[in-house]
Amino acid sequence: MKRYYSGLTDPGLIRSSNQDAYWIDSVGRFFIVADGMGGHAGGQEASRLATEAIQTYLEKHWSDDTGTDILLKEALLSANQAILDDQMRHPERADMGTTVVVLTFRDSDDSPWCAHVGDSRLYRLRGHHLDQITEDHTWIARAIREGELSQNQSRSHPWRHVLSQCLGREDLTQLEVQPLEVHAGDRLLLCSDGLTEELSDHLIASHLKSIRSCEAAATALINSAKQRGGRDNITVVIVSLQTTVPGTVIEA
Repeated sequence: MKRYYSGLTDPGLIRSSNQDAYWIDSVGRFFIVADGMGGHAGGQEASRLATEAIQTYLEKHWSDDTGTDILLKEALLSANQAILDDQMRHPERADMGTTVVVLTFRDSDDSPWCAHVGDSRLYRLRGHHLDQITEDHTWIARAIREGELSQNQSRSHPWRHVLSQCLGREDLTQLEVQPLEVHAGDRLLLCSDGLTEELSDHLIASHLKSIRSCEAAATALINSAKQRGGRDNITVVIVSLQTTVPGTVIEA
């Protein structure tokens, strides 16, 4: 399958800085979205450090015999350590951290793999159906899973932003890594919570279904989130999977 892809980030309408970061590998092997926290400088630095550390680790070890699940765990642990090392050198950033979601397409795998920490998400659109592939590492997600809250209640709950895990912590215990089943025609969306805070899954699916170009769809999603408040930084990366057609060009 041919991969078409595009990414975009925006500070939104309220924040004075953008603490999100993303990376698209130049040949479409892997994609990263990170959402930093810990104040203006801390959040920016945490998401930058994580994105760069993961990128560097994956590029260095891409051709190793290591399984992709181990490769992704080690890449995220490398990012966690990079943030911890920076915290030691700069105590003023001791509370910084970041969420992250990573998607990889490795030739040795039958399926792509994803990894995440925190509440940055991966979605899959197949036909008219949008599935959230990752499960947020938040108090809210646990409460929904255990039946303590409904989805509707969670959207306005005061604890909806409380993370149970993020990069930049000595006690990091959850690194979720999983293979992902994909078909030709699927669209994959990596995003920060600045998108999902403003748009319902129905609205996200509508934009992904109705706009063919990945770049145009990314722009439409961000503009729609801003029209509904844009209270946080917003980052999206879209990957479209299509059967190979002679003469087509990868969309960057």
